[in-house]
Amino acid sequence: MCHGMLKHQRAPANRMVAIALMMTLCEAYLPRSGLRQRWCLGLDQGAQSMIIQRYLAKISGPMLDRIDLHIEVPAVAYKDLRAPDAAATSDHYRQRVGGARDRQQTRGYYNAHIPSANLRTHCALDEAGERTLEMAVRRMVLSARTHDRILKVARTIADLDGKDAVSAKHLAEAVQYRSLDRTYWN
Repeated sequence: MCHGMLKHQRAPANRMVAIALMMTLCEAYLPRSGLRQRWCLGLDQGAQSMIIQRYLAKISGPMLDRIDLHIEVPAVAYKDLRAPDAAATSDHYRQRVGGARDRQQTRGYYNAHIPSANLRTHCALDEAGERTLEMAVRRMVLSARTHDRILKVARTIADLDGKDAVSAKHLAEAVQYRSLDRTYWN
């Protein structure tokens, strides 16, 4: 509720936010070797990690919990930019996303809005999925909010695959989209 001078207004919070962090001073892409390498004026790996963590500490843990996907996107090599396009077309992806959205509407809501009470029903896991999720939560020391977000992302990945059940493969992929949790917050 926003309080104005004379009246109350509701501000919807149903928005998608994209956040980008720039490369730190310690990261560079070396096109000759094709490797991503960190360098800081000859500092050792521990010092480099501290500089990166200090940079990333500008994002609080609770804020990071509210971000569904965070991944590192490496620079694209020039030859890949100029290669003949053999990838799937936009129409292919449009159909996949349309099918996933149809599945979600059939359930009554989009995956991002699955009520907590229905999360276990719509994201039911088999034994392998339970082990995968438990291992991720324990190793990465994930919050309850992050646990739920991983389940919702895994449900979306399963929808994109056209699957009714969330598998360990879908969960593993969803965990991979939590790269900042994996790399810098443990």
